[in-house]
Amino acid sequence: MTGIRLDSVSKVYDSRHLAVDKVSLEVAAGEFMVLLGPSGCGKTTLLRMIAGLEELTDGELWLGRTRASGLAPKDRGIALVFQSGALYPNRTARDNIKFPLQIAKQDPVEVNEKVSGLARILKIGAALDRFPRTLSGGERQRVAIGRAIVREPQIFLMDEPLSNLDATMRTELRQEIGAMARDLNVTTVYVTHDQVEALTLADRIAIMRDGRIEDVGTPAQVYSDPATAFVAGFLGTPRINLMSATVRVTARHRVSLDLGGQSIALPTIDRRSIILSKHDGIRVIVGGRSDAFTVSADGGVDGLAGRLRALEFHGDRWIAYVESGIEMVNPDLVGVDAAARRRSQRTTHDGRHTKHAVPDSEPAAPVSALRRLTKAFRQSKDAAAAPPAEPTHRRADLVLEVDPAAGLTAGAKVTFAVDTARLHIFDEEGHRVDRVTH
Repeated sequence: MTGIRLDSVSKVYDSRHLAVDKVSLEVAAGEFMVLLGPSGCGKTTLLRMIAGLEELTDGELWLGRTRASGLAPKDRGIALVFQSGALYPNRTARDNIKFPLQIAKQDPVEVNEKVSGLARILKIGAALDRFPRTLSGGERQRVAIGRAIVREPQIFLMDEPLSNLDATMRTELRQEIGAMARDLNVTTVYVTHDQVEALTLADRIAIMRDGRIEDVGTPAQVYSDPATAFVAGFLGTPRINLMSATVRVTARHRVSLDLGGQSIALPTIDRRSIILSKHDGIRVIVGGRSDAFTVSADGGVDGLAGRLRALEFHGDRWIAYVESGIEMVNPDLVGVDAAARRRSQRTTHDGRHTKHAVPDSEPAAPVSALRRLTKAFRQSKDAAAAPPAEPTHRRADLVLEVDPAAGLTAGAKVTFAVDTARLHIFDEEGHRVDRVTH
C-alpha cells in the first residue's frame, strides 16, 4: 500500500487564476479519503494533480517515499475513474476491463481469471459480453471501476463517479464502492459534492472551499465539531441555523449571546464563557442544528420564542420553520472577503504565483480563540469604514425538528429550549472560537 502526502501544493491557471491554494494533506496507506466541497472549489484539480494530469505550480507531492511531482502518470501506480466512465465503445465490457492487462502483455489465462473474479465482485457477470451502448449507467460505471482496479493499482482515484446515476443506483453502487475499496485495502481518494456520499464512505473527509482545505477529520468530527461556519453550513440536512449575535458580559462575568430581542445564556462553567468573558460587545455567529432545539410549553432560562410559519413532513420527522426575529447568517458568504484577500496576496503584480507569500488575514501558525477574538475586537472599530460587500446576514426562519405528537399548527406561537452544549460559536470570519484542538 502507498500513502499520499501533499506539501503546500498550489495550482495557478493562465498565471492569474488560483485554483488550489497551498494545500497540505496526508492520506494514510489504505485510507479512504473524500474531498468534499461545492463546484469550483478545487477538489477535482487536486485529484488530477495527484494523478499527474495537471502539473503542480508550487509545492511537493509524495506517493509513499517517492517524490512524484515530476513522475509521468503511467509511473505513479494510480488508477482513475472519471464521472462519465469513458469506456471504449467498440469493445465489450470484458474487453474494456482486460485492456490494461493486455497492454501489459500479461498471461491471457490469468487475465481472464482476474476479469471473471472482478465481475463477480462488481455483479456484472451477465454484462461482460455486451457493448457499452447496451449497458445501464450503473453497469457502465461498474465496468469503468473494474478496468481501473484490474491492474491492482497502489492508489485509486475517483472523480464524482456516481453523479450521473439515479438515486437508487447511487445508493447501491455507493455501498459496493465502499466495501470493495476496503476489501482491496487500496488507498482511495474520492471527489464529490454530495455530503451523503462523503459521510457514508469516508474514513476521513477534507472539506474544500476556494482552493483551500477548511477542515479535515472523520465524518463524525467534521459534522459534530466543524472548524468553520462554512463547514457547519455545508454538512447536515436541514442546514444548520447560523445566528448573528453579540456577546454580552455582566458585572459578574456571566456571558449571554444577544440575538436581538432574545438571548441565550451560557453556563458559568462552560469554557466558552471563559473565552468570551473579556470580549463584551464582540460580534459572533452562533450555530445550532435543528435537533439542538426542543419545542416546549416553557422555554426556560435558555429558551427562545417565535411563531410557527410552516411545517414539513419528512416521513420520520417534522421540520418546523419558526419566525423568531433573529438575524440569520449565510454560511456561503462568511469569510469570502478574507478568501479574496488571501488569493490576491499569493499573486505578484505580474500575475506569477508567489511561493512564500503569507496572508495578513490568516497567520501561518494556529491562533487561539482568545487571540482571534482580540484581533476581531480591535478591527471592529474600522468595520464602518470598510467598502460595502455582499451581505452575509439575512432575515430567515429558524429550522427545528418537532415531535409529530405535539399537535402544532402553522401560525401558533411556540417557545423552544436550547441545548447550549450543542451550540458552536464562530467569529465573524467564520472560525470557531470554542473548538478544542488536540
